[in-house]
Amino acid sequence: MAIDDAAARAATERICHYFEHLSPASLPEIDQLYTPLARFKDPFNEVHGTAAIRGIFEHMYASLHEPRFVVTQRIVDGAQVFLAWEFRFRFQRFDPQQPRVIRGGSHLQLDEAGRIADHRDYWDAAEELYEKLPVVGGLMRWLKKKAGQ
Repeated sequence: MAIDDAAARAATERICHYFEHLSPASLPEIDQLYTPLARFKDPFNEVHGTAAIRGIFEHMYASLHEPRFVVTQRIVDGAQVFLAWEFRFRFQRFDPQQPRVIRGGSHLQLDEAGRIADHRDYWDAAEELYEKLPVVGGLMRWLKKKAGQ
């Protein structure tokens, strides 16, 4: 049985609210947001299961200052959801006073109950992250320039 449009929209609203208010204290709620065997993939990770997904967000809080998501757009088509977002944070070690923003998107596949069965994040790690780092950033910008010639 597939999820109907109204239920998918309500689930999407719940998911957006969760991620926009994510905190270390709310991480145990991931078990209610995702199916037990959910898949999560981004440019750095590919994991299965809520414990592994929770681990990614625990690492985020251990590695960054004030990380938070802002959902800027959403598209819901049955069980398929696409969210455009901004991830705002500050590095702990490199220039910790400088606010950073990564813009990306998430493709979510919902189950019949409105839980996330598959979560795939899309964002350009080179442009959004590496180019902003010292030494590596200079190399990435040089490579990008050379590739464009």
